[in-house]
Amino acid sequence: MGNIRDILKELKKNPTNVRIADLCKVCDHYFGKARQSGSGHRIYKTPWQGDPRVNNQNSKGKAKAYQVRQVLKAIERLEVEHGTEK
Repeated sequence: MGNIRDILKELKKNPTNVRIADLCKVCDHYFGKARQSGSGHRIYKTPWQGDPRVNNQNSKGKAKAYQVRQVLKAIERLEVEHGTEK
């Protein structure tokens, strides 16, 4: 799709019909390499415990909409806690 800002803009505009590769690119940028990526899930480590979790599931090349929304919440929390925007 493009750079991280463009992808984020699209995720916010429409969290459905998102390519899993685009969502993983954003997660890699904000949370680092996935700590688990063996099965159909990619799980990212966050600096907090509990929600919002960052867990992406590949569903025929697309990301699940509720997981896209969780990622957006996690990014928002990360930016608030660190006072920065990547």
